[in-house]
Amino acid sequence: MIALVTAMLPPAHAGTQTGVAQSFAPVAEQRPSSPTPRPPQLPRDFRGKGKWIVRDLGVTVPFIWEGRNGDSQMIAGGPQYPIWFTNLIYHGSLYTLTYKWPGLTEHPCSRIPGFDLDQLNQALRGARFVGPEILQQHPDRHVYHWRVGVVLPKRPPGNFLRFPLALGDIYVDQKDRGTFWQVLQFGVQNLYDPELDEWLVMDKFEHKPGVVTLPPRCSALRPA
Repeated sequence: MIALVTAMLPPAHAGTQTGVAQSFAPVAEQRPSSPTPRPPQLPRDFRGKGKWIVRDLGVTVPFIWEGRNGDSQMIAGGPQYPIWFTNLIYHGSLYTLTYKWPGLTEHPCSRIPGFDLDQLNQALRGARFVGPEILQQHPDRHVYHWRVGVVLPKRPPGNFLRFPLALGDIYVDQKDRGTFWQVLQFGVQNLYDPELDEWLVMDKFEHKPGVVTLPPRCSALRPA
């Protein structure tokens, strides 16, 4: 999701995944009409584990997402897996470092200054409410489905050329908008993936301080 918001202002063992979109797609929940809930909001402190899924590559790797004092870090995969990357919001900047990805030969760390948790949550406040749903893999998880996205260039309604730069479906717990259970990212932000879509699916999400560590390769980019 950090990658998604970057564009708004993105990677156990590898195994073939069939029907990922279907198996993780939530089921609409029938319930009486009620006021629109408040949009997702990433908390200052949290820690969670799950899976990062790149369906068209047939790859699923472990995924860690943690936050501490407003900084946060995603880590997908590792040196023993086919994909391995980290995204961070760290001291007011967004860092992205991809260590491994099929077909990728360059591995620089990139930094976008002037981005923090407040700006992320401000972007999430513009999400569109889709409705209440139930996750198929976890029928006890009742979630609110939200959609965020950026389409460029900005054009009025009508026959104009436009591109979905970054789109995302976010599923947060109905009882706590700060508990993120699932995210689907789609768009140019996922440039390394041939189909431009990737899932993160959480198995565990706790509101306790996590660990956020800036990689040495990114340290040189920190402002003096």
